[in-house]
Amino acid sequence: MTGRLVSKMTEDLTPAERYAAARTRAAEQATALAPFREMYDFGLDPFQIEACRALESGKGVLVAAPTGSGKTIVGEFAVHLALAEGRKCFYTTPIKALSNQKYADLVKRYGADKVGLLTGDNSVNSDAPVVVMTTEVLRNMLYAGSQSLSGLGYVVMDEVHYLSDRFRGAVWEEVIIHLPESVTLVSLSATVSNAEEFGDWLDTVRGSTEVIVSEHRPVPLWQHVFAGRRMYDLFEESTDHGGRGGARREVNPDLVRLARMENQKTYNPRDRRRGKMVREADRERERRQRSRIWTPGRPEVIERLDAEDLLPAITFIFSRAGCEAAVQQCLHAGLRLNDDSRRARVREIVEERTASIPTEDLHVLGYYEWLEGLERGIAAHHAGMLPTFKEVVEELFVRGLVKAVFATETLALGINMPARSVVLEKLVKWNGEQHADITPGEYTQLTGRAGRRGIDVEGHAVVLWQRGMDPGALAGLAGTRTYPLRSSFRPSYNMAVNLVQQFGRHRSRELLETSFAQFQADKSVVGISRQVQKNEEGMEGYREGMTCHLGNFEEYARLRRDLKDRETELAKQGAVQRRAAAASSLEKLKPGDVIHVPTGKFAGLALVLDPGLPAGRANGHRGVEYHDGPRPLVLTAERQVKRLASMDFPVPVEALERMRIPKSFNQRSPQSRRDLASALRSKAGHIVPERHRKGRAPAADDREISRLRTELRAHPCHGCDEREDHARWAERYHRLQRDTRQLERRIEGRTNTIARTFDRIVALLTEMDYLRADEVTGNGRRLARLYGELDLLASECLREGVWEGLSPAELAACVSALVFEARQSDDAVAPRLPSGAAKAALGEMVRIWGRLDALEEDFKINQAEGVGQREPDLGFAWPVHMWASGKGLDEVLRDAEMPAGDFVRWCKQVIDVLGQIAAAAPRENSTVAKNARKAVDAVLRGVVAYSSVG
Repeated sequence: MTGRLVSKMTEDLTPAERYAAARTRAAEQATALAPFREMYDFGLDPFQIEACRALESGKGVLVAAPTGSGKTIVGEFAVHLALAEGRKCFYTTPIKALSNQKYADLVKRYGADKVGLLTGDNSVNSDAPVVVMTTEVLRNMLYAGSQSLSGLGYVVMDEVHYLSDRFRGAVWEEVIIHLPESVTLVSLSATVSNAEEFGDWLDTVRGSTEVIVSEHRPVPLWQHVFAGRRMYDLFEESTDHGGRGGARREVNPDLVRLARMENQKTYNPRDRRRGKMVREADRERERRQRSRIWTPGRPEVIERLDAEDLLPAITFIFSRAGCEAAVQQCLHAGLRLNDDSRRARVREIVEERTASIPTEDLHVLGYYEWLEGLERGIAAHHAGMLPTFKEVVEELFVRGLVKAVFATETLALGINMPARSVVLEKLVKWNGEQHADITPGEYTQLTGRAGRRGIDVEGHAVVLWQRGMDPGALAGLAGTRTYPLRSSFRPSYNMAVNLVQQFGRHRSRELLETSFAQFQADKSVVGISRQVQKNEEGMEGYREGMTCHLGNFEEYARLRRDLKDRETELAKQGAVQRRAAAASSLEKLKPGDVIHVPTGKFAGLALVLDPGLPAGRANGHRGVEYHDGPRPLVLTAERQVKRLASMDFPVPVEALERMRIPKSFNQRSPQSRRDLASALRSKAGHIVPERHRKGRAPAADDREISRLRTELRAHPCHGCDEREDHARWAERYHRLQRDTRQLERRIEGRTNTIARTFDRIVALLTEMDYLRADEVTGNGRRLARLYGELDLLASECLREGVWEGLSPAELAACVSALVFEARQSDDAVAPRLPSGAAKAALGEMVRIWGRLDALEEDFKINQAEGVGQREPDLGFAWPVHMWASGKGLDEVLRDAEMPAGDFVRWCKQVIDVLGQIAAAAPRENSTVAKNARKAVDAVLRGVVAYSSVG
């Protein structure tokens, strides 16, 4: 049974509570928790103890707690239990950097012989009882049925809220669904607002799971706004700054006044609407107040934080270039945050950690500029940096040798780099499609770095003043520290063949229906189902109201409704026909035609001056381009020249007479208009057009109308005295019935959505001979070994021999198109490509993708929903081809115009897929597998080889 255990503070215990705690501690001496607690030089928090007890009792746990609160203690207890029980524990993280960090922590505690590491890049002691790995590695092991799963007792999923990630989140759900029942799952999450919902799902798919939610920050967090020379508290002093929640927090009135002052209109001496001149003293006071509002510069912020003893600090800047620029600005301002002894220690550590980098590459990598910043205690941290450089920054920051780091939001993903203060320059960031406000969850994740447990008594979040800032909105961000966990799970081609291979199609479908995505979709149906039930109750009441003693009034109401619908349909058809006829008649008009305008402000006689036909259809007259049909220019009998619209002619119009328009006629001349209008009245004033043509209405001759009217009159209910009262109840019944059917269609659309997507994928794979019912073909077994966004494209390239005969460098270039995605698309510039066989192969890959794209459209597989094959990106083909061909780093980076960190990261991903291809390629008479292994060696050299983190 899932429970919610909210941690209780241990402060101010009563004597009875202290006695109970003492009894509890005595009972714990016989448990695994007691020796585990002694391994730490600080006491465990209540939520940590509750989670550890639940684990020891055999339950799985979901721990949701703020950043920096010590959730990983629970994961480490799972490691402790596994070792004590002689079982294995896998500790998974979302990113390689975090895996490396956790591996180092566990080696320090348990020794290198008991801990291993698997990240795709690195494989260290993989048979150890405790293995740290990325979540993707565990997913692949589960699908492959790896022997390493034997004896597995615990799996820790750190940062499990990552399953919301649009691109990689599905991996977490795959692991949770497919882990053997005997494995106990430890899920560690940031504080999410729907922890109970996620816990309910875990309870459903994994068995008994305790949900432990802690909203307490061990280090209180103070919120500030830095404007001008002053740092303002965001909230009033009397309200809660400790981050415990519960207290209503009022915005600092000084900040509210600042915002109001900035929005006031500056005095303009020409503005006489104010009624009187503003006195010079008032204007001077206003200028003084306004002079207090500006956004301080980056060096100024760091100097102020240093003066207030608020360093070390992380400043989040949502731009790589901005991070680098910030370091340079601080250096140019002469900032020095380290003394001579610290500078010497920094240089010693940096030289030791970068000793393996070739000297000729140091200049290319900007090593000396980077080192100067580090020696002064200042650094940048972003994905474009060389991984080794990022690792050094992290190490120096933790040691207190770097005190000011300018970072992108990627640093907030779990790397252990807490600070005393966190600074946010802006509350808007680029989300890949547009500039958008950061969410409360993102604000919480970023500011959660502030306050180092065991070092700081409080943390500080500082937001820099920006023009137009709303303190109330900022308070809302700071006060809403939770955010919902939403599944991003979608089936993929690789997932489909792996599932069918292991479980068969029917069982696979059932497994997918147990996903968190389907759980959430089904849960959202509950409210709709409840509304359907209410509607059905209301319909029953309406049915009673329309009951007629003469017969079935529901049947009679249906006849009335059918008759009304038919009449409406015919009326629409008639209107459409009349509009078409009217438009056609306007196209026949010529200059000099006398017409009668049937409706509108200018109804009456008129002379056509210009038929106003679309260009090219004016019969020799220059027409005017109109997209809503002809717009004739006419002279009315009242001497007005106007251009009419199609709405002025609801019925067809025809020429009543013809008149010659004098060549001397000038429509701008009142006299010309008067003379021509007089001639118009004389010529045609006696004509009275047939404005109302007699004839039968379209419905009069319609057989369906006649039949329905006959049945209606013959129905018994037609003679009821209360017929119209019954009819009103019947209309209400019909409207509610229509609304209910719409709700039922919404329910049908939401249930089984994951399984229906799986069915479409299976149908496509069956069409392509990857699957035959429950059988996975040879093609399917190859696809099962290819993981990635373009798994099916890679499989088709192997199937069709596209890469046969390519050299290792050419193969690396082709494989890069499967993994690379440009940060910003630039369709105007075609990427440079290798010549010869590689270029031809890349072209063939794009052709195959086009065929797959058309197939996906036929099978209604939608890329917008995260399913399907995106177009391969050729933008990295030339750089990786140069590198694999042995070119130097300087030349490659110069040609690629790409930061070293990005280059290394994409190379690592190319290496990963090359390894998959080497394993999946057919062995018989194929050079692909051999050249894929050679390509790995060609790419894994120099700067790529000595960068341990991908």
